[in-house]
Amino acid sequence: MPRTLRIASVNVNGIRAAVRKGMTPWLESAEVDILTLQEVRAEASDLAAALPGWHVVNDEALAKGRAGVAIAAREPLEVWRTDLGADETLDAKGRWVEADIDVDGEPVTIVSAYVFTGQADTDKQVAKYAFLDAMEARMPRLAADGALAVITGDLNVGHRELDIRNWKGNVKKAGFLPRERAYFDRFTGAAGAEVRGVDGSTGTGLGWVDVGRAFHGDVDGPYTWWSNRGKAFDTDTGWRIDYHLASPALAERVTDYRVVRAPSWDTRWSDHAPVIADYTVGV
Repeated sequence: MPRTLRIASVNVNGIRAAVRKGMTPWLESAEVDILTLQEVRAEASDLAAALPGWHVVNDEALAKGRAGVAIAAREPLEVWRTDLGADETLDAKGRWVEADIDVDGEPVTIVSAYVFTGQADTDKQVAKYAFLDAMEARMPRLAADGALAVITGDLNVGHRELDIRNWKGNVKKAGFLPRERAYFDRFTGAAGAEVRGVDGSTGTGLGWVDVGRAFHGDVDGPYTWWSNRGKAFDTDTGWRIDYHLASPALAERVTDYRVVRAPSWDTRWSDHAPVIADYTVGV
């Protein structure tokens, strides 16, 4: 029988710090089946200590204390990968992990991704574009033949003006550059159709669905990250940069989506909010 698969994604800004600040009580009450993490900033042993009883796969960054992604599940994750592409120069270590799970006879692929923050007109932005290129090449394979797949994580791009409260002040900054946003135009464009990006480029739509935008419609946010500067959290001056991008087949199975915004600045355990979606899966 089909059942609900609840997937939560969150940039923890350091798993040890998140646990220390209160992540565990939230997780115990969230009734999550799959938890994807970004910016783990720790080793496998730290994840095991932070998530007792969970089955965890992860990819650590080469630089200690940086980046890091993981997927935690209630059941063992026996098939998982970290290879985002054939380009040996691609810097994806600690930024991409995918795992295949069987949900009552139906396979689902889960991805935890942490895209570079980038910096306009620098090598950091070049690395970000290379990563997004690799994602764009990988996504059709993940969704091939009607497969159920979801890419979750901190993708560090606000796709539309609705995704950043102060978008006018960020049009020339990484995270809202036209070329970055054009990738998302293609990711979510109609499958096989020619898509004109916000930067004027053209490409082929991949048909993936931004679950948050599809579920909430054309409203501001709901935001998933707030700067620690000033009173950004208190005034909800945020960015929506944490996503569930679902393959066309899985997008049809969404039954709920929400951003779990902390009730106050001092009760947060990360500068990002968890993003949760429910999917009906199983045969």
